[in-house]
Amino acid sequence: RCCAHSQRSRTVMMKHVATAATAASLIAVASAFSTSGTGFSSTRSATASFVGRSASSTALNMQGSKKQTFATSGSFFPFEEDSLDGSSKKSSSALLMAKGDAPNEEASDGSAGVRQLLGVKGAGSDETNIWKIRLQLTKPVTWIPLVWGVMCGAAASGNYHWIWNPFDPNDRDVALGLEDTAKGLVAMILSGPFLTGFCQTINDWYDRDIDAINEPYRPIPSGKISEGEVIFQAWFLLLGGLGIAYGLDVWCGHELPTVLLLSIFGSFISYIYSAPPLKLKQNGWAGNFALGASYISLPWWCGQAVFGELDRPVYFVLPILYSIAGLGIAIVNDFKSIEGDRAMGLQSLPVAFGVDTAKWICAGSVTATQLGVAAYLYSLGEPTYAAILLALILPQVYFQATLLLPDPIANDVKYQASAQPFLVFGILATGLCVGHHDFSA
Repeated sequence: RCCAHSQRSRTVMMKHVATAATAASLIAVASAFSTSGTGFSSTRSATASFVGRSASSTALNMQGSKKQTFATSGSFFPFEEDSLDGSSKKSSSALLMAKGDAPNEEASDGSAGVRQLLGVKGAGSDETNIWKIRLQLTKPVTWIPLVWGVMCGAAASGNYHWIWNPFDPNDRDVALGLEDTAKGLVAMILSGPFLTGFCQTINDWYDRDIDAINEPYRPIPSGKISEGEVIFQAWFLLLGGLGIAYGLDVWCGHELPTVLLLSIFGSFISYIYSAPPLKLKQNGWAGNFALGASYISLPWWCGQAVFGELDRPVYFVLPILYSIAGLGIAIVNDFKSIEGDRAMGLQSLPVAFGVDTAKWICAGSVTATQLGVAAYLYSLGEPTYAAILLALILPQVYFQATLLLPDPIANDVKYQASAQPFLVFGILATGLCVGHHDFSA
């Protein structure tokens, strides 16, 4: 009875912690998007002032145009410009001052529309449909790793049921399989469109000055979406995601709202990654590891919590190790933003160490981590899975040698498209191994 009472007490306490954490998360976001005081308004003013100075300075240096400054009252980014004659006009983008009317080279192949919908670099600049612009703001292409991570977590649980498993005659309960499929889809929607969409929305909000240099066609620096619409989208995705997370906990019969707690933690990491004063992305090591953990560890834990239990250290150690590989992948994304990061004082690893050193850190973290995981699987007595993982590492090393190391800036997209499929299949193979392994033996 004492043990049962203690367990109930711990459960009640954790529920109170979850409630407090939810409140803290909402307060943090509320303060970020406050329209008065020290929240959104002061952030906007400070950013506007900074962007105005740096963009005008860049314009003088690179275009030789007249000096311009931005006014912050009653306007949203792109801010109104006060010209030397005292008149005001809307700027189409800060990059026009920084770089001039440079063509959109990434979309010269006619892919601007597709790039816009996926939220990738080189998007078209003439889209006016607000729903397509909202979608672009959430960067749908970044949902894919989170959706995959949920699948890996479900595999690691060893408790996901197929609708009709052709390999196991004991796993052909159609009703149970349909229910698990539905749970998996809801977990993917939570991790992808909602929480990743929230993360990307607030990231774009706090990166609007950098995007004005690197990607001026993004919805916020181009002025295609208003301040109020950005704020509404961030709140809708956050609250909707937390609601879905709690619904999953109820559906799964969790006494402790594990999925909700993971969602709150992930949302908090997303906030401090992008927002001052912490703004983890200002530090290459902390920011990239936080990004890797958000894309690999959190969705893995979500999928595993939905279908099983997070009751062994290995369920935490392996995703965290893969998050180190995720750090390497995040460095690849930093190569395209060196100019803007340097101008804004962000210490990404390519800025801090230079391109040559950063590319070796990238390749080393990705490869060494996977070799370590393969060695661990072999130590568990799973040589087949270890061999599969080694086979998936070899092509990644080849693409590092032929694409990443020769020119990481020119080949960043090509390298990721070529090498990352082998990485993500390796993560899935690891999840399947953990799910099939008998840890009680």
